[in-house]
Amino acid sequence: MNKDKYVFAQLVQFMDRNHFNYLVRKYEGDKYVKSFSCWNQLLTMMFGQLTNRESLRDLIVATEAHSGKLYHLGMGKSVTRSNLSKANEQRDYRIFEEFAYFMIDEARRKRQTEIFKLGGSVYAFDSTTIDLCLAVFRLGEVPKQERRYKGTYAL
Repeated sequence: MNKDKYVFAQLVQFMDRNHFNYLVRKYEGDKYVKSFSCWNQLLTMMFGQLTNRESLRDLIVATEAHSGKLYHLGMGKSVTRSNLSKANEQRDYRIFEEFAYFMIDEARRKRQTEIFKLGGSVYAFDSTTIDLCLAVFRLGEVPKQERRYKGTYAL
């Protein structure tokens, strides 16, 4: 059983919810909304982007597959395709545009001052293929496609 936060929930922690709420109030994004807020819309669309979903239907199927985890991911309850499409159509895009620019500016500021202040172990995953020389590495009669080595390096 997982005891830690999910990676998606950890990513959401870095976002400034107060500034997002300010933008929602500024553009009246949650006016006349009962349950599916702008914050839920943002998290749902982020989940779709990060999981490489190709359509709203695909996104809804993926969120329904993880319906038991949605609260722990920070999204609350599941959303229907019609509610998501209506929200995407009717809500002001400037809420999300200004928030994206705000997050980019914040990332640039942090990069200038705290670029390598990382705690704990840092791993770099490299999936490039390295051809090995048969004179050095005796692999026998292995086909050429299998004479390759993949490695993971710890920094």
